[in-house]
Amino acid sequence: MAKESIELDLKGEVCPLTFVKTKLHLESLKSGERLTVIFSSQSAISNVPKSVKNEGHTVLGIDQEDNGTWKMLIEKA
Repeated sequence: MAKESIELDLKGEVCPLTFVKTKLHLESLKSGERLTVIFSSQSAISNVPKSVKNEGHTVLGIDQEDNGTWKMLIEKA
């Protein structure tokens, strides 16, 4: 059974706000909980995963959607 995740919609946001908002949301979660972040910014999809990993969290996957957005699944450390 797959773990559920909380969804954070950051469509329209740009770096560095995308990472700042992702980080703040992760801080409210417990270890092992998952967060799905939705981005529309190309720079966010290249920068946020690196920053999240540097914080010690795990990026479980990144999927591009048909509508031009990306969904990134993160598990909190």
